[in-house]
Amino acid sequence: MDILKSFISLLALINPVGAIPFFMSLTAQQSDGERHRTIRIAAVSVFFVIAVTTLLGQQIISFFGISVGSLQVGGGIIMLLMAINMLNAQIGNSRSTPEERHEAEQKNNVAVVPLAIPLLTGPGAISTVIIYAAHSPHWYDRISLVVIGAVLAAICFFALRLAGPIARWVGQTGINIGTRLMGLMLSALAVEFIVDGLKALLPNLK
Repeated sequence: MDILKSFISLLALINPVGAIPFFMSLTAQQSDGERHRTIRIAAVSVFFVIAVTTLLGQQIISFFGISVGSLQVGGGIIMLLMAINMLNAQIGNSRSTPEERHEAEQKNNVAVVPLAIPLLTGPGAISTVIIYAAHSPHWYDRISLVVIGAVLAAICFFALRLAGPIARWVGQTGINIGTRLMGLMLSALAVEFIVDGLKALLPNLK
């Protein structure tokens, strides 16, 4: 398993800087203490989603009779759709619909849903973790994925904790540029996923 590629792809999928405008909107009515609690819970939730998916994801897809190749193709398509939205500096409906985001703004607790799931760790991130875990032949490779989850959770924590200064410093334009760059990298990774999945499903393509 390529640890650096795994980290970059998951960072692009989670895109904590791109989630800052939505975080600020969802927590606009919260006090500083409530906002800090929301950030802590969201970061811990991101770690748990990645850790649990790493350790149990393959068993879950096996239970439903889904092959890793099928998941690679499906996950790659989801990643590609997300990448296209990111290239347009949009969050897209593969994470959450406008109706879901509007409903979330009315909730008192938004840390787990929709902030951690699905705004940060959505279907693309979850399927990607399962695929990387399935291609990890050794236990220490899976531990590496869990460590990546911890690092990404820490990045989410600090990005959201500094949401105000980041938004003022780089502005919406800077956030959009970063999102587009992440989308460009994600599109390339999505194509790799789809091609690898098709090779697994159709051996004659090799």
